[in-house]
Amino acid sequence: QVQLVESGGGLVQTGGSLRLSCAASGRTFSSYAMGWFRRAPGKEREFVAGINWSGTSTEYTDSVKGRFTISRDNAKDTVYLQMNGLKREDTAVYYCAAAYARRDSVRFSDRYWGQGTQVTVSS
Repeated sequence: QVQLVESGGGLVQTGGSLRLSCAASGRTFSSYAMGWFRRAPGKEREFVAGINWSGTSTEYTDSVKGRFTISRDNAKDTVYLQMNGLKREDTAVYYCAAAYARRDSVRFSDRYWGQGTQVTVSS
C-alpha cells in the first residue's frame, strides 16, 4: 500500500521558517517526481513546488520562489520543503504528492497524496 506521511507543520510567526518532510513507502519513489501542494482556507488546492526523480530539476509557483526550497533524499524515500520568510498568505494545509508514473514533474500528473499537515503563519 502506497503511503505518504507528512510532518513538520505548525505555528510560526511572520518571517519565520519551517521544514516539512514527507516519508514515502509502498513502492520505489526514487523513480518518480514528487512535490508539494497546499490548500488555503476557502481556496482550491494549488501547486507549490516539485522535484524530478533525481533531484536535478525543481519548479515553484511564483509566490514562493526565492523563499521555499524543495529537495529529496532518495536513499530515505523522503522529500522536503524548506520554507523561509513565511507570510500570512502561506497559511494552508500542505500536501505531499508523488507522481503515478512521471519522472520529470508531478505538477500536471496523476498523483498519490499524503494526508496533509497544517502550516499557520501568524503576525
